[in-house]
Amino acid sequence: MKLAYVAFYGVTLGLLAVGLRELLTGFEENRCSMTYMFEYPEYRRVALPRRVARLYPAYGLYLYGEGLYAQETRSLKLTGAPVLFLPGNAGSYKQARSLGSVALRKAENVEAGIHFNVFTVDFNEELVALYGGSLLRQTHFLHESIKAILRLYKDLESPPGSVVLVGHSMGGVVARALFTLPRFKPSLVTLIITQASPHLSPVLALDTYLLDFYAAVRRKWVNQAVDLRNVTVVSVGGGYRDYQVRSGLVSLPCPPGDPNKLSLVATAVPRTWVSTDHLSIVWCKELVLATVRAFFDLIDPETRQFTESTGRRISVLNHHFIRHPVRMLDEAPETAVTFLDLPEAWSEVNTLRLSYSTPKEVQVKYFLFTLSSRRKAYSHFYCRNSNLEMSSWVYGCTQRNGSSCLRAVDLSMGTELLPPYKVLILSLSDLSSVTHLVVAASSLSGKQFTVECEWQRQESQTLSVPVPHVLSFGLSSSDVTVNSSGLLHTVELQHFHQVYQAFRITVASLCKVHKDRTPNVYRMQVPWFKEDSLTTVSVPSVTEMSGMLHTRGLDNTSAVLLQLHTAPNCQYKVSVRTAFHRVLGQMLRFCGPMVPVYTAVTLLLACGGQLSSILRTGRPGDMSQVVGKGLQPHKVDLPVYLLHVLLGCNWFQEAWSFLYLPPMDGLPLTSPDGSFQQGVVPVETWPRLLSPLLYVFGAAVAFWGSALLRLVIQLLSLILAPLHRPEVSRHCGTLRPRTQLLLTLSLAVIGGASCGALAVFVAFSLHLYRVLRLQMTERSLSHMLNLAPQKYTDTENGMVNAEAPSKPRECNGAPLLSVCALQDVRDDLKLHLCLSVLFMLPVMLAAPSLIHWIRNLRFSAQLDPDPCWPHIVPLISVYVLLINCNTLKLRNSKLLHFVSYLPLPLTVAMVIFSPFHLYRVTYFLLAALAPVALCCLL
Repeated sequence: MKLAYVAFYGVTLGLLAVGLRELLTGFEENRCSMTYMFEYPEYRRVALPRRVARLYPAYGLYLYGEGLYAQETRSLKLTGAPVLFLPGNAGSYKQARSLGSVALRKAENVEAGIHFNVFTVDFNEELVALYGGSLLRQTHFLHESIKAILRLYKDLESPPGSVVLVGHSMGGVVARALFTLPRFKPSLVTLIITQASPHLSPVLALDTYLLDFYAAVRRKWVNQAVDLRNVTVVSVGGGYRDYQVRSGLVSLPCPPGDPNKLSLVATAVPRTWVSTDHLSIVWCKELVLATVRAFFDLIDPETRQFTESTGRRISVLNHHFIRHPVRMLDEAPETAVTFLDLPEAWSEVNTLRLSYSTPKEVQVKYFLFTLSSRRKAYSHFYCRNSNLEMSSWVYGCTQRNGSSCLRAVDLSMGTELLPPYKVLILSLSDLSSVTHLVVAASSLSGKQFTVECEWQRQESQTLSVPVPHVLSFGLSSSDVTVNSSGLLHTVELQHFHQVYQAFRITVASLCKVHKDRTPNVYRMQVPWFKEDSLTTVSVPSVTEMSGMLHTRGLDNTSAVLLQLHTAPNCQYKVSVRTAFHRVLGQMLRFCGPMVPVYTAVTLLLACGGQLSSILRTGRPGDMSQVVGKGLQPHKVDLPVYLLHVLLGCNWFQEAWSFLYLPPMDGLPLTSPDGSFQQGVVPVETWPRLLSPLLYVFGAAVAFWGSALLRLVIQLLSLILAPLHRPEVSRHCGTLRPRTQLLLTLSLAVIGGASCGALAVFVAFSLHLYRVLRLQMTERSLSHMLNLAPQKYTDTENGMVNAEAPSKPRECNGAPLLSVCALQDVRDDLKLHLCLSVLFMLPVMLAAPSLIHWIRNLRFSAQLDPDPCWPHIVPLISVYVLLINCNTLKLRNSKLLHFVSYLPLPLTVAMVIFSPFHLYRVTYFLLAALAPVALCCLL
């Protein structure tokens, strides 16, 4: 049986390792360019009022500078536009150097003295993603920092009225939280740009303060959205390289259709097109350049400060972050264009396709396409060019003279920039007032480029292919062949709209005639969220792409589009296979935080198995066997599923509300619009097999984690054995009742006066010492019995073997050096090993607050607020009481029969209420362990 458990959990651990490897390393290489400082960076501290410095001694405000600029701003007499950078979880204020350095370099080439003053906040690198007690404090300090920054400009003729905020990670969430402060004026901040900020929900909810903070921010931005309509927010996610904050969480919770709130992934940002990890999104040159370019375009030339026009902000941000039309921002299309009367420069195109490469010499060239003969047969006109310098290059002719056009309107505003070329797609139905199309292919500087255009019938160039089932394991594929007679083809991937789906998409191109062709672009286009990804390849080639989603489709009819910008006269084969390792990676990306809950479920059921074994046989079971038997999805997941079904009934919902029960924690939030509150997402969004699979993963972690703990205990006992005198009693490491009482009171006082997690950690260490002493005693007794006379040992063995296996023999009258005493020690060791694994979970959940307290100890001796305060006294009491617990006390307790039935209902409640409220795991463990402690007393 033990070998079967090892084999099963070994395979499960392998699957978990495959998923983790895919999550942590299964992405494209880092294609971000590094930003470099050309001069030594300096951070000048900005003095704050004494009241602020006294209230927030751990925080600081700095001005970034380099070289001559740093010297000029030493007196803090500033004339630029203020930008404030906010670091995130464990982030340094020095991360602002990439943004500040690029802004300084670009300002050197800008006339009129336009530049930026980049400030940065030092939040003491606090772990605010794991400990939410500091978030409100950071928000208040940010408010004071903004007021201090604006005071530096009070002597200017046109002082700035607002500060632009750039927030990384949790810094972006803190920026939006400003508007929840009662005394904050919304006019102080009109633009927020966030980078990899989890706006939708926290990554891990380890305390109530974090969730309360998110709830307050959400209420403000959703329920009072009208009051914030003049505040523009751009949220950028890193893509699949960022495994710390998945890009679906960067979606801004706001009413649908709000043009001032933009959520997107870095892979969809024009001129960026790369995925970033959680840290590189700060220094990724491509993204930093897009941000700085937007800042310069947002400057009002009269005031040299950021514009107050909301329309202007939206126009600029859409230009740089959503769709780049390959022209200067303020360059308006010409309403009426007049061409030179050069008959030799005009060529009329009567074929379906144009492919033209310019000569090396300077030349004026125009191509004329007749619309009247094409309107019925074709729906669109597609044109692309590479290296063409002119921003206006396609026109609609309104007045023609022979083979040339005299007057036309500019149609180039719809141009879109792709990595190798710019593309324009025109719908013929929108060109009713135009008789001809004109493509300008003039080479005025002698620079060579290519132009390719064609008439298209969209329905004939759109193909559909159903994607394989997620459980096909890559054994089957869906294939479609594109005989490319055109430059653009679209493949609709039917039924691809769920985040747990993951595919390996292979595009193979084959051309009969080998010649130089422009590169192909394959674009994964997601209609419901700006998470497009582009791949540029040569022709012919075989290209493999990953098909995964950051957000789910809004309905079951949604489908991802694979847009192929192809070469003419080539054949393309698209093959779609399920990538099972990527499916596992997606599951862990979205549902990884649920695995610790199922680990706790397994360990709690293992503890229940130990109690049942003691009740039934008088002895605890082997650690590996009871943990292995902790996998009971039919007893845990089935009641949870039934509750989901019952909650669909109105009467049950009313009864649930009448009992004041909190909402059930559902599966992860995957909707891009953030319209659902976390924990109440319809379970139909995810397949039924997901929860049992997560349960198996959690059980594997529990199984191998407990095995690792046993190994660590054995190694530590070997190290500590020389420091202790050998003992043969099962009472080694126990405490006297008075000592227990004093210890409990002392730890409660220490926890209340300093940090509750510290007291819990000390109590856990004392219990761990008890386990180490039992391990040392077990080893000492074993060695002594091996050296004992054979006759004595045989007698003891015979006495033990003569006993009934279901009724352990009482060893009260047996010698201390006996097989019976050894068995008692081993029984106690098994029991306490199981308890120590359970005790470790609350310690791990409280670790972030302990780390925060240690790092801030020089500023304050007390952690305020303390997430451990509601349960610190009962938890410490249980830890200390169970130090003296042994199997004999449990076996003789009258409460054991009742206590042995508690773990199962508590594990069901844990699965219902804890997946996204991890701190509740401690409450359920306490509810299970407190009766065990009572059994040792009664």
